[in-house]
Amino acid sequence: MTSKRRTGLYVMDPARFDDVYGPAERALIERHLTIERPPCAAPELTADLLADIDVLVTGWGAPRLDTALLDQAPRLDLVLYAAGSVRPLVTAESWARGVRVTAAGAVIADRVADFALAQILYALKHGWRYVLTARRTRAAAERRGELGTAGATVGLVSLGATGRATARLLTRHGVRLLAHDPYVSDADIRSLGAEPASLERLFAESDVVSLHAPLLAETRRMVGERLLRLMRPDATLVNTARGGLIDEPALVTVLKERLDLFAVLDVTDPEPADPGSPLFGLDNVVVTPHLAGSLGPERRLLGRAMADDLDRYVAGRPLRHEVVATAMEHAA
Repeated sequence: MTSKRRTGLYVMDPARFDDVYGPAERALIERHLTIERPPCAAPELTADLLADIDVLVTGWGAPRLDTALLDQAPRLDLVLYAAGSVRPLVTAESWARGVRVTAAGAVIADRVADFALAQILYALKHGWRYVLTARRTRAAAERRGELGTAGATVGLVSLGATGRATARLLTRHGVRLLAHDPYVSDADIRSLGAEPASLERLFAESDVVSLHAPLLAETRRMVGERLLRLMRPDATLVNTARGGLIDEPALVTVLKERLDLFAVLDVTDPEPADPGSPLFGLDNVVVTPHLAGSLGPERRLLGRAMADDLDRYVAGRPLRHEVVATAMEHAA
């Protein structure tokens, strides 16, 4: 006997929908789901739209799975979330009702790790410093005693999905790795090829410090003046995570005093940085417009990952990207 076909609904930021769920991704999804309505935004959801829905297909701009929505969607069993952190999406009530969630955070983490690796390797050769010096002086910059990767130490702050992906990439380049994550065991850190370290030791010994922590109450402005002043001569701070991890006024103060230090900021607080931000006036800072992550055609990989997990769901196989409540508390 053929099982009843499931009903789905596309709901997310309409401006990003086709970036994530292109024709090929929609075709894969609609092999398993009957989706009769065009994509809608979360504020457009009504009880009539949700009453018969088994699967929500979503991404950036997803609705929050609160009691009001869940009461209107009694059949909802699965949410395909083609985005990163599920914190804006899930609730205690959604876990309690057994709504399963699969998310593309690991796919995004791989793209962020690629960008972080590029910035770390470039920093170990002082690439940005030479570019900015040549631009400022209108002359070829004189080379200094840069390390490259041989003998270099890189410190990773947090070992969530992105931190782990970055660690895996860095182990191929022969650098010494330090890592700090209070929620990861020393044995787990060592299994990634890194040495466990306190934040203080990590900042003091690393040639490049790369931030990968989630922005939580306890991590907001965690990188302040005290840690920044510990950084070794000619060290670089790379932030591809969240701008709020850094106390930016403290960063500006320290960078003005220590011209040997450098910062590569792909994220700021606020984001984008204010046009008059002092960050733009410093010779030892480069700010990029949140390039880490999935951009342009890369976003279709998120939709493809969700289509793959829908295949697994329908076949009764384990979901590759399922998020569970116990993994949420300290996840990036």
